[in-house]
Amino acid sequence: MRLLVLALLLFGAWKGYEHYQAKKISAMKRAEQPALNFSGKPGPSTVSFSCDGRKYCSQMTSCAEATYFLKNCPGVKMDGNNDGVPCEQQWCR
Repeated sequence: MRLLVLALLLFGAWKGYEHYQAKKISAMKRAEQPALNFSGKPGPSTVSFSCDGRKYCSQMTSCAEATYFLKNCPGVKMDGNNDGVPCEQQWCR
């Protein structure tokens, strides 16, 4: 009986973790997509970023954020090969 209860608890924890990861990935994908205006064309995003001293890819949460920092903030270190695409191994693949 204890083994069955333990198995059910582990299964519930595993499913809960899967659900959490799916929501996290979905939120990151939504943040990377441009907002659509009433005409259906990409328009200004509702997400706003500001230069706050972050410099590295590990401090970013999306490709859009890394791109903003690369274009607008001084001293960032996110484009090792200087091709204009930041964080290619982590965010902007």
